[in-house]
Amino acid sequence: MSRKMLFVFNPLSGRAQIRTKLMDILDIFTKAGYQIEVYVTQRAMDAKRIVEERGAEMDLIVGSGGDGTLNEVVSGVMGFSEKPCIGYIPAGTTNDFAASHKIPRNMLRAAERIVMGTACPVDVGSFDERYFVYVAAFGAFTDVPYKTSHELKAVLGHPAYILEAAKGLGAIKAHHVIMETETERYEGDVLVGMVSNANQIAGFKGLNGKNVRLDDGAFEILLVENPQNIFQIPEVVTNLLQNGHKSKLVRHFTASHVKFQFEEPVEWVLDGEFGGKRTEVSIDNLCRAVQVMKMTHSLPKKS
Repeated sequence: MSRKMLFVFNPLSGRAQIRTKLMDILDIFTKAGYQIEVYVTQRAMDAKRIVEERGAEMDLIVGSGGDGTLNEVVSGVMGFSEKPCIGYIPAGTTNDFAASHKIPRNMLRAAERIVMGTACPVDVGSFDERYFVYVAAFGAFTDVPYKTSHELKAVLGHPAYILEAAKGLGAIKAHHVIMETETERYEGDVLVGMVSNANQIAGFKGLNGKNVRLDDGAFEILLVENPQNIFQIPEVVTNLLQNGHKSKLVRHFTASHVKFQFEEPVEWVLDGEFGGKRTEVSIDNLCRAVQVMKMTHSLPKKS
């Protein structure tokens, strides 16, 4: 009896590369014995809606698009008591989740890993009533992914983010933050804050150190304090880009639960998408909440 798959993809992600790969991807899934139901997203939150409507009947749900598409797929299954396994074919501009989980950017190899791989547990973040799969962030430049137009990303790719970030240089401001975890309390003026479960964020590796575990029930929390003068900025940048370099302005914490309070509403970003403006937010790590198809060994290279 055929296994059932729901395949949801965003046709606009990245540079719409899935248009030339779609038939080959479906061929891989069909030969693996799946009866495939295909859905092409039309607008924001479409993937979440179709997963909620059709996902409970499926053995496997595969999403293809950027990190935002994956976020919707995972958010869609979180309401199920018995959650289907999830597969992911990255097709976005940065693909931080795929990089953290060593999922190939080559779409056909990613499809092969889905049907030949092993279901591995992955932590999911609970952000009040919403979810995130690898990062919840606030502060300077964190809004760049969702403020950059789809048209500009389709033409330029990752450099489009740099252009959008440059437009916001004059509006950088720190936020006064009170943060509480199970064991620690912090208060200070913060330029950037990230609660993550990832080895790569915004295309940068090593922000949380080496060998971050993605199924241990704990977040890595990074806070960049507001530099007091321009001479401190290179120190901060070096700390973020060179793992192991120390700066007093970059704080690292580990926690399963964290609560933030602000003096005014602050914009949050969840997996590269707008997460709302909040003066207070509570975040929990849902340990091993979903199963993602990954390879536990390398596939042989094609000649």
